[in-house]
Amino acid sequence: MSSKKIGDIILDVKNISLSFGGVKALSDISFNVKEHEIRAIIGPNGAGKSSMLNCINGVYAPQQGAITFRGQTFKHMNSHQVAVMGVARTFQNLALFKGMSVLDNIMSGRNLKIKSNLLLQALRIGPAEKEEIQHREAVEKIIDFLEIQAYRKTPVGQLPYGLQKRVDLGRALAMEPQVLLLDEPMAGMNVEEKQDMCRFVLDVNDEFGTTVVLIEHDMGVVMDISDRVVVLDYGKKIGDGTPDDVRNNEDVIKAYLGTSH
Repeated sequence: MSSKKIGDIILDVKNISLSFGGVKALSDISFNVKEHEIRAIIGPNGAGKSSMLNCINGVYAPQQGAITFRGQTFKHMNSHQVAVMGVARTFQNLALFKGMSVLDNIMSGRNLKIKSNLLLQALRIGPAEKEEIQHREAVEKIIDFLEIQAYRKTPVGQLPYGLQKRVDLGRALAMEPQVLLLDEPMAGMNVEEKQDMCRFVLDVNDEFGTTVVLIEHDMGVVMDISDRVVVLDYGKKIGDGTPDDVRNNEDVIKAYLGTSH
């Protein structure tokens, strides 16, 4: 691990409980995320990992508990509020615009940053034109960073899966988030694609200083790139600490590492 400086708590999840009908998805979960760290959430299928991410980015409203982001506490935030405050997210099943080019997909991540009204944007006049140039420059930087220059004009639907995942990451980065939520960024990838994605996640964390919260099934990846790991099982928290702490935690070994992953 690089000798990066981990800061104060940026995101504090307190006593979150979430039920759907009679089914408890999350029971009294608490953990925090520190500025500039890579924080992994792991656990077997059905452990509640995606539900947890959905609570953080305002898709689900938990029945109990609260989330504090940069010192402001919310019982429930909506997705737009969360995005405005600087939390971006990628999705397990790619939510990209398949017919649109790589450039336009990543540009769509800039929407929150665009100040001029739609008419000025459409006509590209006055401040809107200047603004669009600035946004395009920001997007081109991301395209360079993710090494997808060769595909700038290609419709995303024509790209191989690993590159589509990279575009999804690019669109989230276009929001210039302080906290980036990654929902299984390496799912379905081959070894080489995983290595690439690991490198990009580490670089985003390192070069942009972005705090990363990551759900991932590949334990090798998690143990390699995370600063701290929280472990869920059947909606309960069973472990929390450094990769080494978690590796040696009996409950975690029983629930997770003992199975053939």
